[in-house]
Amino acid sequence: MQKSPILVIGSTGKIGRRIVQRLEGRGYAVRGGSRHSEPPFDWENPSTWPAALRGAEAVYISYYPDLAAPGAPAAIEELTARAADAGVRRLVLLSGRGERNAEHCEDIVRGCGLDFTLIRASWFSQNFNEGHLLEPVLGGVVAMPAGSVREPFVDADDIADVAVAALTEDHHAGQLYEVTGPRLLTFEEAVSEISAAAGRRVEYAPISLEQFRAGMTEAAGPELANLLTDLCSEVFDGRNESLADGVQKALGREPRDFADFCRASAASGVWSLAA
Repeated sequence: MQKSPILVIGSTGKIGRRIVQRLEGRGYAVRGGSRHSEPPFDWENPSTWPAALRGAEAVYISYYPDLAAPGAPAAIEELTARAADAGVRRLVLLSGRGERNAEHCEDIVRGCGLDFTLIRASWFSQNFNEGHLLEPVLGGVVAMPAGSVREPFVDADDIADVAVAALTEDHHAGQLYEVTGPRLLTFEEAVSEISAAAGRRVEYAPISLEQFRAGMTEAAGPELANLLTDLCSEVFDGRNESLADGVQKALGREPRDFADFCRASAASGVWSLAA
């Protein structure tokens, strides 16, 4: 087994922590990449990057807050240059489906001279049980500016499995894996499946972008609110209303269905008001 560590940037996030668990379970040396890891990695403090990259064989890259942020391309360009200087051999980038800025960042990784794999993901199912939509689910109303657009909700465990394969197996080099779930669902349909699995009433409320911006501004401040509102405006126009075969191509199996995610989440008790 390899002795050089695999650096997982965003190691405490939805996908990153799953990657860490899988790699460690297989006996790989893993280095967490977060502000609280040792050594730390902070996107806003590039002076932390060299120590985190030092000696790493492969790097999983998840950009915070999102590749849609204006500063993402410059940060990705600097990180890839520093990774090359540090002797890193392989990069795996988590990208966003249908995001122009994310595709710009993909091009930067493609052109950096290192082995790479790109994972272009759609909306995470886990946003409903461990993300920013958990509280609305518990409150009984999920309000989003998505109208009746259909999304191919993808499971975080599938994304993590693809990332681990790309980090540890040579034949994924140079590949773009566009990962989706096996079905297209509107947010209303997704929330209805959550409601049925949870055994209580949860409704979807379509709202305008400005209503979403106002609510996010109150909850998270104007900078993040503007970023997320602009992102919703970009991706909720129907551009992602199609299925892709990234999970099948990378892993040789079908992706997990949203209904399976709902059943497992309900069984865990995360959607129980008592919890």
